Order: sequence, then C-alpha cells, then structure tokens
Amino acid sequence: MQAILDRFIKYIKIDTQSDPNNPEFPSTKKQWNLAKLLVEELNSIGMTDVTLDKNCYIMATLPSNIEHTVPTIGFVAHIDTSPDFSSTNINPQIHENYDGKDIVLNKEQNIILSPDYFEDLLLYKGQTLITTDGTTLLGADDKAGVTEIVSAMEYLIKHPEIKHGNIRICFTPDEEVGKGAHLFDVEKFGADWAYTMDGSEIGELEYENFNAASAKITIHGKIVHPGYAKDKMVNAITLGNEFASRLPQNEVPEKTTGYEGFFHLHTFNGSIEKTVLEYIIRDHDNDLFENRKALIRNIAKEMNTENDSATIDIEVKDQYFNMKEKIEPVMHIVTIAKNAMEQAGIKPIIKAIRGGTDGSQLSYKGLPCPNIFAGGHNFHGKYEYVPVESMLKATEVIVNIAQIVAQR
Repeated sequence: MQAILDRFIKYIKIDTQSDPNNPEFPSTKKQWNLAKLLVEELNSIGMTDVTLDKNCYIMATLPSNIEHTVPTIGFVAHIDTSPDFSSTNINPQIHENYDGKDIVLNKEQNIILSPDYFEDLLLYKGQTLITTDGTTLLGADDKAGVTEIVSAMEYLIKHPEIKHGNIRICFTPDEEVGKGAHLFDVEKFGADWAYTMDGSEIGELEYENFNAASAKITIHGKIVHPGYAKDKMVNAITLGNEFASRLPQNEVPEKTTGYEGFFHLHTFNGSIEKTVLEYIIRDHDNDLFENRKALIRNIAKEMNTENDSATIDIEVKDQYFNMKEKIEPVMHIVTIAKNAMEQAGIKPIIKAIRGGTDGSQLSYKGLPCPNIFAGGHNFHGKYEYVPVESMLKATEVIVNIAQIVAQR
C-alpha cells in the first residue's frame, strides 16, 4: 500500500493543470515536468520502447513473456488536471482507517467533507482516504490512473511468472480540455484495443459516453446613458438572461442523471454592449443531441428576428461522440474487463459515462477503448478524494486483464 500511496503523492505534487484557452500542444508547459519524470520512471522499472514525442505523449511497451501470439492490449491515462480549480501546491491529507464521520479539510475556512452530503464516503469506512486540504483539487483525475498503470507494469515486471502478451501504455496531455486524443498516434501505439483508467468509483466499467458539443453565444447590444435610454438602449446582459431562460430549465446538470442530457451554462460574461454565454451540450442519444444543437441555433435566430437593434452570433462545435457504436461490435473487450474485476472480488458497475474520456475519441480513431475505474470521487474540486484500496484494486484489474488475454 505504501508504495502506491507514495507514487500517487509524488505525481499529484507536480502541477499539470491544462489551459482551455491556449491552442498550443500541450496547452501548458508544466505538463512536461510530469512527462519527463514518467519517462525516467518507466525506464527505471524496466519498460521498453519508452518515448516522449514533441506533443507530450508518453508511450512504452511491456514485451510479451509467452510464446504464442495474443492481441496487443493498451492502457491509457492522462497527466493533466482540470482547469476548473487550482492544482498549485497540492497538500494531500491522509486519513487512515476512515471512521465514517466528517473529515475537516480546512479548519480555518470551515471546509468539511461530510458523508451527509457525499454519501459515497460511507463505502470506504475502515480504508485509507487521500483528500485535499480544502484549497486545491487533488488530481486523482487522472493521476490515480497513471499511478495504477505504472504500478501494474512494475508488478508484472517483478513477477515474470505471471504470463501476458505485449502491453502498450500511453499517458496523454490535455484530456481535461478535450484534446487528449487529438494527436494520439494510434498506428504507433499498435494495440488491438485499450482501456482508459479514468473512471471514478471502484467497479465502474463504461463503454457509453455523451455526445458533446460546445456553444458560444455572443450578443451585441447598444449602450446609451440610462437617463435617456428609453427605446434606445439594447442591454446585452438582459438579452443573455432571456436566452438562457428559453432553454429547458430542468435540463441542466444539477437536475439530470443517467441517460438524461443537458445544456450547461458554464460561463456568462456580460456588459451592456457585449455579453457572451458559453454552453456545453450533452446527450447520449444522437438524435436528441442533434435536436439540442438545433434548439440553441433556433433560439438565436428567433431572438435576432425579435430584436432588430441587437445581433446575436452563435458558434456550435462538436467535441466528441458516444463510443457505444464502436465498442458494441467488439464487446468481448468489455467482458474481459468485467471478468478481471470479478476475479479481483469487485462487483462491476456497468453504466454510461456522464462525461467524456480519451477513450471516446480513440474509439473513433480505430482504437476501441472502454473506460475502467481509477477510484477517485468528486473530481475537479476541493472535495476530491481517493481511497488507496481502490487504486490497489484498479492495479489488480490491469494485471488480471493481462492474464486473461494471455490465456485466449
């Protein structure tokens, strides 16, 4: 346990926050710091073909130790952390033998991680939890996944009696800003299929995800002195509020679950002359996804017709698509992961991802790639935590997958 705990803490203390506003690759130079460390570590544990390309993708190979030919499998995780919350000076807190009660993350700021609000905590009574200190995120998304993959490869190298075929691993940059798979070289990777270690709760196994798009609505108003504004001023802020009110009010992240899609207004920057609304649009069903994009465009068109003195510009961009249609023809790869979990004493939780993962884009690039739990909870914020035991189990699942494939 101590080894995986130490490795995880070493990784999370390196700030790798990505930047959605920087078109460069990777979007932040600091991602190179962890990438270079990982190259050294992979070489030191005995991996072969360790490479770090100009775009900050790390790849490596664990060669087969069996004589017969089996498929080459891959494992993928991302090194960047979310731009939504600070990852500078992460100060992890270790809570051994968790007692099921409130955890005080920050006494001065009265920040408390409570099972009354985050009931999943009660799943981990008696276990060792790693939390934040209430001022940063933790980085388990996805440095838990990175930790698990490196730990599994090290374990297989130290235990050559465990039989496995060729295994490829890759650590990607910029997943949190939607670019993690953009420059992924599938041909170079050379795997028949792969698994992203990027899920949450222990047992999660996912091969469906949202279809995703972004929408940027720019409203141009007219500023006039408020004392003389009657029939002259066009307040872009007011129109922005009206635009938001015309979307279904219950179809937002905080009021939806399961396969229910949503519109998520995540940025609203306004002045009288110019207001910008930024949405993400999500739905598992492709027809409903297309309807959502159409509704956004139609509202803009209607408001432009109704307001002669205002101009509303809209830009809708597809981001990624539901990988289900790419995975269903090769469902045996999901079955292998399911069996690997069961061998580890884990009850598989097969469900759709209410989000995205590198695996969705990789599946469309020709590398089928379901998603497996990494163990963390409450990603992208100060309440993030991960049980060490979940990371150990994820490592065991990777080893089990390698053995199952070797037997085929």
